[in-house]
Amino acid sequence: MEIDLVAKVRQRVTEEKLADSGDVVVVAVSGGPDSVALLHVLFALMPGFNWKLVVAHVNHQFRGAESDGEAEFVMELAKKLGLPCEIGVIDVPAYIEETALNGQAAAREKRYEFLHQVAEDYGAQRIAFAHHADDQAETVMMRILRGTGPSGLVGMPERRREKKVELIRPFLRIYKSDIVNYCAQHHITYCKDSSNELRKYFRNQIRLDVMPMLKQYNEHLPESLNRLTDMMRAEDDYLAGETERVLRRIVTFQEAACRLQRSDFSGLHVALQRRLIKLILNCLCLGMDRLEFNRIESIRELILQDQVSNQVLQVDDALYIVREYEAIQFQASAPSPKPYAYAIGSDTDVLNLPEIEAKLLCSWMPVNSLETAALLSSATDVFLDLDQLQLPLVLRSRRSGDRLEPYGLNGSKKVKDMFIDAKMPLSRREVIPLLVDASGQILWIAGFRRSKHALVGPDTERVLHLKLVLK
Repeated sequence: MEIDLVAKVRQRVTEEKLADSGDVVVVAVSGGPDSVALLHVLFALMPGFNWKLVVAHVNHQFRGAESDGEAEFVMELAKKLGLPCEIGVIDVPAYIEETALNGQAAAREKRYEFLHQVAEDYGAQRIAFAHHADDQAETVMMRILRGTGPSGLVGMPERRREKKVELIRPFLRIYKSDIVNYCAQHHITYCKDSSNELRKYFRNQIRLDVMPMLKQYNEHLPESLNRLTDMMRAEDDYLAGETERVLRRIVTFQEAACRLQRSDFSGLHVALQRRLIKLILNCLCLGMDRLEFNRIESIRELILQDQVSNQVLQVDDALYIVREYEAIQFQASAPSPKPYAYAIGSDTDVLNLPEIEAKLLCSWMPVNSLETAALLSSATDVFLDLDQLQLPLVLRSRRSGDRLEPYGLNGSKKVKDMFIDAKMPLSRREVIPLLVDASGQILWIAGFRRSKHALVGPDTERVLHLKLVLK
């Protein structure tokens, strides 16, 4: 059944407010049937909407003379219609070599960059693209095959804001066959892009192979996929609104960080939990490429875990999740550990160290066998002559200027330099426990080195045995 393409587009523009009266609209014209038909339709509607149309074409220089011919064709078409025309000549192959992007991604990036520049130069409010309903169906199928969530099934929007302009797709509800029929009916000529037949591009594989094969099982597959996008768009809009409300209710914002309480998060439906995490990451300006399902789940599981007091999850170089008991903080930089100090008294037998998820076992005992005591010494436990210690003892984090007199070496050395020489990670340096006596003398760096002080010897009568145990 033939449709009135101009009337259909007029209806979509009016109902969806794709463009306002008096707008300057940049029309992306490749020279193929879709974009040429779009230009003709918008030109037919121009008097009624009082638009100013600007034709924009990008010569990607992929196909030599064929690409040059398309640029010439578009210039002649714009001239015939009396419209201004901007041609961007971009060496995309060179850009691919420079950036290592794949061909289609590189072409899209440079094309959009050019179109935005044209829009800025002409003071345009809209950039119009000729993506149609079959393109939409192919996009959804590509996402399904690559793996996507509900938001991916929404497909391409008819309109979206990017930078200072609105990107619009007036043909998104119109199928390719209707566009081709419109061109034939009105004797509209166009170019044929030979690269559309190359199966090295994933979209071409979908269009040429996957969709025809699946149509054997559902001849109305594109229509079915587009109905799916309509349904998912409504549900996605609803859930996005609910997530925004939850964000405002339970999340507090600080500079480059977001904070919430575990109890508030755990009471949410799992769908809202996942969406809230995504929304928080977007609020921290961490790009959509960071939002894979496995990343979202690892964050969600950390928040929901029982019996966790303090933990830091480094999701990647620009995202850290810090859990402090029931408080959860998302931040874009590595957390600075808080200084700590724990007193060790004569009645201390166990000391919990949440900063390193460990505990210290303390044994106060008389000497039974000096030889046995010496043999039991290791990196994670130490034996000290109790009568040589100036009590009280303190187990604390490193401080600026700390020095240790290492056992077996002459003199002292900065603790900071010892850590650097051992190539100890910065995150560990800030939390590793130091055992210090009342005079400030460092006796032991737990799990690392002991000092030459308070050694167990022949005259030792009482021993303090400290053992570091990871939880």
